[in-house]
Amino acid sequence: MKRLIKYSALALAVSSALNINSVNAAEEKQTKNKEDSALEVIEVTARKTLESLQDVPVAVTSVGAEQLAQNGISVVTEIQQFSPNTTLQRSRGTNSTLTAFIRGVGQDDPLWGYEPGVGIYIDDVYVARPQGAVLDILDVERIEILRGPQGSLYGKNTIGGATKYVTRKMTGDAELALKGTFGDYNRQDLKVSGQYPIIDDKLYFGFAAANLTRDGYGKFLTSDLANQDRENYNKDVFAGRLTVEYSPTDNLFMRVNYDNTTDDSNAKGGYRLLPSLLTDAPVPDSVYDSYTSLPTKNKVETEGLSLTVEYYINDDLSFKSVTAKRKSKSPTNIDFDNTSLRIFDVPAIYDDKQFSQEFQLNYDSDNLTLVSGLYYYDGESCGHFDAILEVFGQSLGLPGLTREVTGCNNSKSYAAYAQGSYEFNDKWSMTLGARYTNETKDALVNNGLLFKTVYPESGWVPGYVREDVNIPTVLDDSASWSRFTPRVGIEYQQSDDVMIFASYSQGFKSGTFNPRASGPEPAVNPEIVDSYEIGFKSEWNDSLRLNVTAFYLDHKDRQFVTVLPTEDQSALSQRLGNIGKSTASGLEVEVQYAATEALQLFATLGVINADFKEVKSFDSDGNQIDISDTFTITNTPKTTANVGFNYDMNTSVGDFIFNGNYYYRSEYDLTVTNNLLTQDGYGLLNLGINWYSNEGDWTASLHWKNITDEQALVGNYAFVTPQDDGSYLPGLGGDNTLIGYYGDPETIALTIGYTF
Repeated sequence: MKRLIKYSALALAVSSALNINSVNAAEEKQTKNKEDSALEVIEVTARKTLESLQDVPVAVTSVGAEQLAQNGISVVTEIQQFSPNTTLQRSRGTNSTLTAFIRGVGQDDPLWGYEPGVGIYIDDVYVARPQGAVLDILDVERIEILRGPQGSLYGKNTIGGATKYVTRKMTGDAELALKGTFGDYNRQDLKVSGQYPIIDDKLYFGFAAANLTRDGYGKFLTSDLANQDRENYNKDVFAGRLTVEYSPTDNLFMRVNYDNTTDDSNAKGGYRLLPSLLTDAPVPDSVYDSYTSLPTKNKVETEGLSLTVEYYINDDLSFKSVTAKRKSKSPTNIDFDNTSLRIFDVPAIYDDKQFSQEFQLNYDSDNLTLVSGLYYYDGESCGHFDAILEVFGQSLGLPGLTREVTGCNNSKSYAAYAQGSYEFNDKWSMTLGARYTNETKDALVNNGLLFKTVYPESGWVPGYVREDVNIPTVLDDSASWSRFTPRVGIEYQQSDDVMIFASYSQGFKSGTFNPRASGPEPAVNPEIVDSYEIGFKSEWNDSLRLNVTAFYLDHKDRQFVTVLPTEDQSALSQRLGNIGKSTASGLEVEVQYAATEALQLFATLGVINADFKEVKSFDSDGNQIDISDTFTITNTPKTTANVGFNYDMNTSVGDFIFNGNYYYRSEYDLTVTNNLLTQDGYGLLNLGINWYSNEGDWTASLHWKNITDEQALVGNYAFVTPQDDGSYLPGLGGDNTLIGYYGDPETIALTIGYTF
């Protein structure tokens, strides 16, 4: 019945000549100028100044608003299909926490205090934490993926690369746009956006809001709590954005942005890959079904306010200031064991605040382009979790057992940077960049064992009243680091259409303290990545664009959590240390071909070989050993590829755009140690039909995604010990906790839009 409905919807869309959103002035930057070239002109700000993609000697993918809409891309995670060697996926416990890896570098654990390896930016504002970073596409101009360390311009925590979410500037015209998306699983997305000139050519007000809802892909099959919403993998998000732009003179521009997102989607239950040893519940039939003993409610709230001021001193020199505050709070329910018993439940609260200030002084003349700046960041990252091991405690004759951990890992960072490109002549140019960063971190960790079942707050479960508990402070310390990160590159403009480049750059991921420390332990030092690239960017006969980059990464002082041996299954005894070294080498190819005026073909290919070369450990006699053969680089397929097409057709009833793509990810691992979970290679097939009315006011589109209904792991919890015979020893809580989380199933959605 479900498939019949989908085919009927597809037939209705074809017969009704439906298509996609109208093209606004901001999007026209990326549409085709058929008089000059069959290929679109793409502009990016990868080097913090607006440039053509083909002029930037950096491996960067840019997906503009029109391409996003035509492909039905609704969240930032879908961008991974268009960027080689890139992983952007929803994390395991919520719909809004981001797992980001580029070229084998990222962040496995989203706990507070751990630093990302891929930086997330919203309009030049760094987003420090992965909670709430799965951004829905709202009022966007483009999304850029910068691959490789960005240590000179973007600083710490961009050792893998950066993802930039760029919202669109206003055109100055009065505008109101409405859009509705309706699909299976009762999907209902409603969006409204607009702008209004308060003072012509000077003062504008803009807004955008979205209410995004969908039933779950699966169900919570059991719950011992009354009146719980049983939807699993559902969506319930409200997002809003307000913008004021002011240009009192021709050389002064000011912009205030405010955004707020509330995600009330349920906690995401995982799929038990092994039968439970302690319950008789079978492994669910659907990978989207789960069991839980926690409340299914969940919340992720994020809020941001920024002020951007740009002053053009003269034709060559400009000044820019970006001031921003952001905060997020996430009370979340994570059922690690995914059973109806309290075997290993982790109710938690994440609470983050940050302030940043950046000043830029930029120079652009005939031969020299220079970007320089000062940067300040002050962030508070706090959390609280209760690891409830009630069943294990009862087996010891206790009423319950909870390991409670609370604390903060706060940081202040100062940086000064400069990067310039100098043209020696029409052929040769050089890029030099450097950044100096000084950072101080203060850490407080409280960690203690309670012989009862404890939740973070009163009312967490019906009737629960939290009493005062005494959790000892096990860590109260601070540390400082400083780092000079250079970049040097050479560019050769072989012709107007071919540029060859080579570069060396360095990046670092911040040092930090262990937020799960069970006793005093020193902070870990920053991770360092040295990157070498060589590549070319080219266009041929205004119809073929071919960009190729080869790279090599040397990743030193990798930070890992080592589980210390203990007889107490509840101890969570872990130590964070700089114990690893890895390398990665690979190739990235991006092709776009205008076969005819109506037909465009595109393809991307990423290949990578990423391995650990050294992991330090000790044997039972205290001798240092290398256990790198038991470690793997997670979320990094050896091959990622994407092929697709766009076909334009003009008719008397409007313009049609047909598109489709096939995205392939080869086998990849999900657990760092012992290779407990591996996802086999798979492909996603997507098709879309888009329609624009002749008047440009009505638009509609139909998108059919993951047509073959592939089921692919995107996250996991693994608390078991594998044995030589293929069996497993139970982990924390005394159960076989091997849990998988999956990407979206087959879906179909119809979008209708109207612009006044």
